[in-house]
Amino acid sequence: MITRRRLLGRTALAALAPIFGFSSAKAAAPARPGFFAAKDIAEAGYIFGLPIVMNYGVMYEFAIDKTSNQYKAPFNTINNAANVFTYKDTAVVTPNSDTPYSMFWMDLRAEPLVISVPEVEKARYYSVQLCDSNTYNFGYIGTRATGIDAGDYMVVAPDWNGSTPPGVKKVFRSSTQQALAIFRTQLFNPSDLDNVKRVQAGYAGQPLSSYLKQPAPAAAPSIAFPKINKELAKTNFFEYLDFALQFAPPAPNETEIRAQLASIGVGPGKTFNFKDLPLKQKLEIAIGLKQGKNKVDAAVANVGVNVNGWNVSGVPGDSAHFNGDWLLRAVAAQAGIYGNSPEEAMYPFTRRDSTGKPIDCSRNAYTLTFPADQLPPVNAFWSVTMYDGKSQLLIKNPIDRYLINSPMLPGMKKNADGSLTIYIQNRSPGSDREANWLPASSDPVYLVMRLYWPKETSPSILPPGKGDWKPPAVILAAH
Repeated sequence: MITRRRLLGRTALAALAPIFGFSSAKAAAPARPGFFAAKDIAEAGYIFGLPIVMNYGVMYEFAIDKTSNQYKAPFNTINNAANVFTYKDTAVVTPNSDTPYSMFWMDLRAEPLVISVPEVEKARYYSVQLCDSNTYNFGYIGTRATGIDAGDYMVVAPDWNGSTPPGVKKVFRSSTQQALAIFRTQLFNPSDLDNVKRVQAGYAGQPLSSYLKQPAPAAAPSIAFPKINKELAKTNFFEYLDFALQFAPPAPNETEIRAQLASIGVGPGKTFNFKDLPLKQKLEIAIGLKQGKNKVDAAVANVGVNVNGWNVSGVPGDSAHFNGDWLLRAVAAQAGIYGNSPEEAMYPFTRRDSTGKPIDCSRNAYTLTFPADQLPPVNAFWSVTMYDGKSQLLIKNPIDRYLINSPMLPGMKKNADGSLTIYIQNRSPGSDREANWLPASSDPVYLVMRLYWPKETSPSILPPGKGDWKPPAVILAAH
């Protein structure tokens, strides 16, 4: 992405042109809007398209590029990971290290897919989040949403028309032709891993024809997926959005933004190309992308309600939740793509201590203390996770601990008054406190709480930003 410095001055603007490289294709349409209108469309297009392009990047690494170290499995095949995310996992920002994941990338073009889950013991929380390429959470299976009994559930494409087969408990409709099912299975402690594996072994995903033991329909056409990485996503942003929109039929509330994008050559049936545009049009796009990024960054920094220095919001959700608010959807993706909807999990996050200063563990140590009987109120479990402040990735540390969570409570030490203190610093706080240590890097940090299946009765963090339970402030420790 373009730096602010390069946007200063006409000469510096011209220097932006060689930064962006695209494959050759046809020139832009003659009816293209003027400079400022096109710039504004590019800005709005970045905000609208950011979650879609981010999702494509993750999908490419997880399900398409077999040479990627993040590759999981091809489409329509469940990948069970019998471990939690570590600092080595870099495809998704703010990864969850609480629960072993199972991933199921679905290509719904040829026929629906059926997800089957086993009976899961009452004490073990699990969820299956259904998220489409628009990053809408279009459904849930699991402890909260459907209970602990075994069951079969069907996921269908936007244009699918058919009857619900016997045995299928519920049908979920994706707004896009590809979608993702994210299985989260609670791990109580390291010795519990074999039990998690047994639950994961009961997860299944198969085409509807296979489920019904019928002949399969004709396969969907093969797709030439363009290569993407983090740098290409910055420079070729609209090329990827252009590609991805062909698999996302327009919703009624997208009419205006889709028409605007089409006027600058982006959308299904078009081939956006930056390289062959005149310099003036390249500058329109470059400036618009930069302004869109700035707007999303600012919105992420100010999302939700400030509660003791924590941002508390219920940003992720389904299509109705966003209701065409593209900036809110972009904020949800950038703050943590594939975040759960508030009723499934809440994610208070902070970069600042109780005085409003950045949490910087290069020179300081901090504490986070939950008063007696005021631990996060949840039906399942809670955690506090440490991330690098810039990359929002997990931090390599000497004890391989990336979070403190409620299953760890029996091994932690409480204070004399019954409160619980977590020590946030880059060096061990001492052997007597190490059970309560959340290791940090020697840099600014980003902390995220996760409250799985938050309680709805008092005390509660719900409704988001207005609940009567408040996360405690991060306090600078005395030297």
